[in-house]
Amino acid sequence: MIESYDFGVMVVNGKRYTSDLIVFPEKVLSGWWRREGHQLCLEDLRDVLSATPPPRVLVVGTGYLGLVKVLPEVEKALKDRGIKLIAQPTREAFKTFNELLKAGKRVVGAFHLTC
Repeated sequence: MIESYDFGVMVVNGKRYTSDLIVFPEKVLSGWWRREGHQLCLEDLRDVLSATPPPRVLVVGTGYLGLVKVLPEVEKALKDRGIKLIAQPTREAFKTFNELLKAGKRVVGAFHLTC
């Protein structure tokens, strides 16, 4: 569960993170790096796409101001795999992630914490 988010800082299960991260129901991958800083490419999601079981929903936090853009090939690859994409500014996306998690959905969140 994500407890809070503010520019550059996210608290997940009581632990404070200050770098971009991917939140799975069972683990957190901190230090998530994208090939192109403000573009989400398919290779940026290799951990998500190789997850077992795969997520049903991927929530992308596009940053405080929403500057990260999800490339069309990412949208297509997710759709082809039956994964619903929700991309929102991070201050909204973390709440969406929590709601889906509480509803019992197999959800993964990929969050850019700044910009």
